[in-house]
Amino acid sequence: MILKKIAGTFCISFFTLFVQSQPSVALTPPMGWNSWNLFEEEVSDKLIRQIADALVVSGMANAGYQYIVIDDFWVGGRNANNELFPDLARFPNGMKALADYVHAKGLKLGIYSDAASLTCGGVTGSYNFEEHDATTFAKWGIDYLKYDYCNAPDDMVSAFTRYKKMGDALHKTNRAIVYSICEWGQREPWLWARAAGGNLWRTTWDMRDTWQSDKYDNGHNGILNTIEKQKGLEKYAGPGGFNDPDLLVTGLFGKGKSSSLNGRFNGCSLTEYRTQFAIWCMLASPLMVNLDVRNMDTAVKAILLNKELIAIDQDALGNQAAAMVDANGWLVYKKELSGDRFAICILNRSNATAAYSFNLETALKIYGQWTAREIFSNRQLRASKAVTGELAAHDCAIFMLSKAGTKK
Repeated sequence: MILKKIAGTFCISFFTLFVQSQPSVALTPPMGWNSWNLFEEEVSDKLIRQIADALVVSGMANAGYQYIVIDDFWVGGRNANNELFPDLARFPNGMKALADYVHAKGLKLGIYSDAASLTCGGVTGSYNFEEHDATTFAKWGIDYLKYDYCNAPDDMVSAFTRYKKMGDALHKTNRAIVYSICEWGQREPWLWARAAGGNLWRTTWDMRDTWQSDKYDNGHNGILNTIEKQKGLEKYAGPGGFNDPDLLVTGLFGKGKSSSLNGRFNGCSLTEYRTQFAIWCMLASPLMVNLDVRNMDTAVKAILLNKELIAIDQDALGNQAAAMVDANGWLVYKKELSGDRFAICILNRSNATAAYSFNLETALKIYGQWTAREIFSNRQLRASKAVTGELAAHDCAIFMLSKAGTKK
């Protein structure tokens, strides 16, 4: 068994030498909306059109949220030519007409399938029909594919093989389709997903609408559980390929069968939601919301439209923040940005308010004199050698660092 795993890992490493040329997609982490946590099997043509309208009217489209991803349960089956078709009761106009509507709004449409015969929801998957389905998606005008791994083999080599087969099929269409590998991190996709053609790859189980879950190993990830799993993965992220810690539960407040597990998880505080969004931006994560954007809480909308946080996520360098301090309830991230700048995120993981002070040189390995500004409070630290302050439980501070004396 050990020899088989070593051989499989070597095989995958060998393939990384021959990563295919891809269209220029996902040079920064994709931003958008996904139907899964809130709507599941209730997804429909009518809903997607309403979401497209709401993204434009709310200002989210202008902020960069451009992909609308239809998750599981959309498939009706295959026709006599083995082509997928949607559930016509919920998508009576077909997918091409829906894609045309979304595109007319200046947005892009995503879709879902699975690397097995059946999806997680039990409808038709794409295994052994990869080229058929990739061609169909391209013909419809699809811009993003989320490709799941339910009902598929456990081993890494099979996962790589199945994902690469779809990656090759998407590449052959010559359409710029973002390829989202939804393997949940069990087979370490950060090692091989780029070689399979992936633009983003899941690093954990599904996100749940809670700060922390004690059921972590059974796929019940809270926000903090997921944050802890991202340490050390920063070296695998960069333009064209990003680690994906799953959807933003920001703003769900316990709604949605999947994220709340039918009411088992009751949602998070506004502080915890802001922390999730801020850290996802630090981690160069895809920013895929799944709240009802037709009816957004004003405070949640302010979080999701924070231009400075979005700019950190979308920075051209594509760097994922590295954890520099991980002790005594504190987690401190450093992210190098374009323009000779840094973003620093300080997270209070404890359940009580606490004061902090972190030296730039000794703790964060940032040398010289810097001007620091905390984004949420707009507090300035002039020519500072340290970042200091106080944080409530589960809150975070984001400092933007520029060389002292430079114009911002």
